[in-house]
Amino acid sequence: MKRLFIKSVIAAAALAAVGIAGAQERTLKMNLNGPDTHPAAAGMKKFAETVSTRTNGRIKVNLFYNGALGGDQAVVSALKGGTIELAVMNSGILASEAKELAIFDFPFLFANEKESDAIVDGPIGKKMHALLEPKGIMGLAYWELGYRQVTNSKRPIHKVEDLEGLKLRVIPSPINLDWVKAMGANPTPMAFPEVYGALEQKAIDGQENPISVIAANKFWEVQKHVALTNHQYNPQSVIMSKKVWDALAPADRKIIADAADEATKAQREQARAAVAANLDLLKKNGMTVTQLPQAEVAKLRDKLKPVMAKYTATVGEPLVQELQAELTKLRR
Repeated sequence: MKRLFIKSVIAAAALAAVGIAGAQERTLKMNLNGPDTHPAAAGMKKFAETVSTRTNGRIKVNLFYNGALGGDQAVVSALKGGTIELAVMNSGILASEAKELAIFDFPFLFANEKESDAIVDGPIGKKMHALLEPKGIMGLAYWELGYRQVTNSKRPIHKVEDLEGLKLRVIPSPINLDWVKAMGANPTPMAFPEVYGALEQKAIDGQENPISVIAANKFWEVQKHVALTNHQYNPQSVIMSKKVWDALAPADRKIIADAADEATKAQREQARAAVAANLDLLKKNGMTVTQLPQAEVAKLRDKLKPVMAKYTATVGEPLVQELQAELTKLRR
């Protein structure tokens, strides 16, 4: 009887210890290589608020903007080491960790947000994030950056030929270098925090980003023209250090995962609602806006076909076929 009592006390103590560990106070750092007006910032704020509320302030998420914790590759390295806990970045950038994620940088992949949501929230999106786990990164959710457009300081873009010779900043990844070359422009890979200064100093002629990013960074101060090309859709991966994730109690992991999911809905709604207002803001601040006619878009698609073929081989034809099959279902 005495032995049974001792075992019960030990078991209770063990459970108490687990409870204490599960209730551990933590401060998590979350990085974004954009300002606090960036489309992802709304999601970050919602995420931080939800985590704090659900844990009664026991887990705090400190938000860092404008690449304060480093460029994308430095942040990825720090995530793997556990010195930075969370980040938001273009999903395609993570192709440096798992080549298959380059599929999210394919030009003209999605026709609308209904398609993009279905793919990133479905089996393919989950599969892409799962590829990061052996690399030490947990994918929590996909937020929206939106459809990318081209800006420059040289001339308005009315036809594909107007892009030729422009020195454009691109996300530092092979597929982005190749599709800009295929358009006839000169790609310059560059970390995002460096872009404004390079535009201001005329080291580059232009760049390409969604309207919301162009507005958030006041690119009208250093760019005159924006062409609505919708050439690429960018999901943003909300990622966490697996080392930190594994150290969390199961209850805290659920809180963080749920908070990321809830923030996704709010972030996408806000990002999409802001596009028209931001386009008006660009016009009011002196930018000329042109829309590529459908015939020119078709020409652009033709120019980019060799790039699609090359990277289909890189990411794997079965993956591309799986994604296209899902899109075909959605379009019926």
